[in-house]
Amino acid sequence: MSDSRPASAGPLTGFKVLEIAGVGPTQFAGMLLADLGAEVIRVDRLHVADLGIPIPPRYNLMNRSRASVAVDLKSDEGVEVILKLCEGADALFEGFRPGVMERLGLAPDVCMDRNPRLVYGRMTGWGQSGPLAQAAGHDPNYLAVAGVLGALEGPNNAPATPLNLIGDGGGALYLVMGLLAALLETSRSGRGQVVDAAISDSSASLMTLYYGLLGAGLWRDRRGENLFDGAAPFLRSYRTLDGEYIVVAALEDRFYGELLDELGLDAEWADGRMDPARWPAISGRLAEVIATKTRAEWTAIMEGKDSCVSPVLSLTEALAHPHNQARGTFTEFDGLPQPAVAPRFDRTPGAIASAPAAPGENTRSVLSAWGFEHDTIADLETRGVVSQSPQPPDPKKE
Repeated sequence: MSDSRPASAGPLTGFKVLEIAGVGPTQFAGMLLADLGAEVIRVDRLHVADLGIPIPPRYNLMNRSRASVAVDLKSDEGVEVILKLCEGADALFEGFRPGVMERLGLAPDVCMDRNPRLVYGRMTGWGQSGPLAQAAGHDPNYLAVAGVLGALEGPNNAPATPLNLIGDGGGALYLVMGLLAALLETSRSGRGQVVDAAISDSSASLMTLYYGLLGAGLWRDRRGENLFDGAAPFLRSYRTLDGEYIVVAALEDRFYGELLDELGLDAEWADGRMDPARWPAISGRLAEVIATKTRAEWTAIMEGKDSCVSPVLSLTEALAHPHNQARGTFTEFDGLPQPAVAPRFDRTPGAIASAPAAPGENTRSVLSAWGFEHDTIADLETRGVVSQSPQPPDPKKE
């Protein structure tokens, strides 16, 4: 496997994007854009800040494929550096609370005065407006208010706290979709615009199917009593003999019939299977049978069958699964296993461009490539406006 990609790899080759460093959705969005070929410059703080889980730069995989510059955004000179970078950028995105970029002197209108074609993405939890716009929050908070958390059952019927894939992951995807849609529009109008991407909005949007089911009377507004929330016996996980799990997703009649055949169960267990009143009995019987064999045994039995049964794998096990290996779903880069670039393109495939850069690692080379003179860069470094290696935490509160 190569640790570098061709200069023209990816469908977004030629696009230049500024990422005002953050964590969660903005970080993931930057990775997605860079993996697909955009030249994304991550603008880190001049002083190391608490931006979430402390992790050594090499393992901060969502920072892959792009360079990092460290700039003092609290100084007029630092703001001017960003504005000059905006002149050559197609897009900029940030993840601060509403009003922070304005207070820094980097409001959308200021940046777009320098570059009227600039697409300006704003990633927040609650959006740029509304009663909660200034409230602190994390993934579960946004899911709770969007109605997602209330539909996910956890232990003892309490709401589950899922991995931050729905909120942060979904928010990043909506931000990227918004940026790309705006860039398409800009190619026609010649004018940039602001993209207001909120995790609470994107989480609600992902629930569109369930609001339709609710309106049709096909969804109970309670946890653990519905088709897709773990209550249905043919759409849930079961414990195997060795303490592992398999997941069953035999929604359609033909798949469920195949499942019963492979489990050695009579057709009577198909009677009334869509009736929630029957679900506890059916689930109990399926659990009894599945508990008699190991996960590996059930996987072998179900292989090649249309029973919609899969082994529930850990992160490490997923790396070795034959399908993932055949597809190249995971790759190894800089000695670290990690998810490969997605989605795939037959003519302009994306690729991991580089290992995660340490904050500020590429300050000099990036500023030079983006039009700053050598003497100017040296002067900015001397005056502490930019840095090749960020300083210890600022004693002043961030």
